[in-house]
Amino acid sequence: MCGIAGELTFDGSLASTDSVNAMVGCLAPRGPDSAGIVSRGRVVLGHRRLKIIDLSDRSEQPMVDSELGLTIVFNGCIYNYPELRSDLESKGYRFFSSGDTEVILKAWHAWGTDCVKRFKGMFAFAILERGTGRVILARDRFGIKPLYINRSGRRLRFASSLPAILAAGDVDTSIDTTGLHHYMTFHAVVPAPWTILRGVNKLPPATIRVIEANGDEKDEVYWRLSFDRQADEAAMSAVEWRDAIMNALVTAVDRRMVADVPVGVLLSGGVDSSLIVALLAKAGQQKLMTFSIGFEEAHGEKGDEFVYSDLIASHFGTDHNKLFIPSRQLLDALPGTIEAMSEPMVSYDNVGFYLLSREVSRHIKVVQSGQGADEVFAGYHWYPPMQGSNDPLTDYSNAFFDRSHATLAGQLAPNWLAESDVSTAFVEEQFAQANADGPLDKALRLDSTIMLVDDPVKRVDNMTMAWGLEARVPFLDHDLVELAARVPDELKLRDGGKGILKDVARKIVPHEVIDRKKGYFPVPALKYLDGPYLELVRDALSSQSARERGLFQSTWLDKLLANPKDHITRLRGSELWQAGLLELWLQQHRI
Repeated sequence: MCGIAGELTFDGSLASTDSVNAMVGCLAPRGPDSAGIVSRGRVVLGHRRLKIIDLSDRSEQPMVDSELGLTIVFNGCIYNYPELRSDLESKGYRFFSSGDTEVILKAWHAWGTDCVKRFKGMFAFAILERGTGRVILARDRFGIKPLYINRSGRRLRFASSLPAILAAGDVDTSIDTTGLHHYMTFHAVVPAPWTILRGVNKLPPATIRVIEANGDEKDEVYWRLSFDRQADEAAMSAVEWRDAIMNALVTAVDRRMVADVPVGVLLSGGVDSSLIVALLAKAGQQKLMTFSIGFEEAHGEKGDEFVYSDLIASHFGTDHNKLFIPSRQLLDALPGTIEAMSEPMVSYDNVGFYLLSREVSRHIKVVQSGQGADEVFAGYHWYPPMQGSNDPLTDYSNAFFDRSHATLAGQLAPNWLAESDVSTAFVEEQFAQANADGPLDKALRLDSTIMLVDDPVKRVDNMTMAWGLEARVPFLDHDLVELAARVPDELKLRDGGKGILKDVARKIVPHEVIDRKKGYFPVPALKYLDGPYLELVRDALSSQSARERGLFQSTWLDKLLANPKDHITRLRGSELWQAGLLELWLQQHRI
């Protein structure tokens, strides 16, 4: 797990080492162990390293293979790299390191763009070909590892975070109206290629981009999630499906133990993280470190789920660590949390992950986390109504969107409102794609390949990497997800959602955790904006920079500030926090 950056020019000029140095400096928290830059005239590549696999200097980056004429910067982990290395050695390739970075280089030389189809893991990388001058950019299937791009004239820059792109300077930082519409409508999800800024885009997940020396680009989408059922699975019983999912999950969790350092688990006390702990314990993992976090109560709402995480830790004998955050410390951590966001993210649990990651990083460098299970196995409340929907687009939008286009027109200043309802049009386009015919399938694919990427997954990456901590997400193992997509709807929706996953859990997890009401990462002080939290948001929205920017209509903001609790989105989020967080993020990043 690391941070990568680079600059390419297409007009014969030299790429700027100063610009790449600035980006690499911004990425230092992602890779605190070492740094490096390689300059090749019109291409400069930079890297920050977090040592997880092959702790020796042989795997330093940027990695140069002089024999093959290739240079790479890579962020992530290829879990099946030992198997791939064996395949490549049988083809005659010789290795000078023992890590996964060099395997990617050899795999590119051996298989070209098809190499990414062989990778099981999370990754974002850039490869420079000495002979052709081409640069190849790639991102994993679920966008677990980020890759931001700024293209201006005859120059292109890329980096693992949006703030790193800004650090290089000369970027159009005006607000993108499409990105803003998605942020305000699609529950703060701004899907690739957009960001909230006009001058910065994201490489979409499951995409490999070949950039020629003259600047021409070609994208290949190398993977799409299909919900088409296979004929031989039609007669499978619920027990057979359960066992198939169990086997796939065992493999997914086991893959993510590949490391030359200890691996722990973020244990919320929910079914998902408890399953990870149970599977590792069943596999014989000794002295497994687990970590939980809790907050002060607010307005009578409990701020922790320690009763369940304690139960799991005790049952499986883990080395458990609990972190309790008083309200004052939560407030103090907000600027750092917002600084760590590559893009504005409204979920209350950002600060929870930020503080938890700070604590965990003092003990270990790698954790497994339970993100993705709800989107893959239908755990959210809006999925059951989708099953028999006659109008999936309307039903999904009514459940998930924070507001309609018409409502947004009364909240954004007219000059910041997109000309049309781009968010509904985006979802409609996604729903129309092949291999997800049923309404539930459409919603699950959208959420697992779009929403998940730019909300929960991005949140975990940003907050863990702010402290040099690598987070691995077994529920996004693509083999597991492909199998889960084919599980019959009724098995996923049973028992209030995630029925098939609960069936798996019942074999190894205490029933108290499985049969309880679904929990969330509770941060009640941010859910109920008052006191110093309200003042923080009020100051941001009334500041000179906010007034000059003029994103929101003042009459709407006045209503929100007068009584924040009366203005809650469909998914129980604070409208005031959504507006305030955007302005806080823009100010924190000096935009």
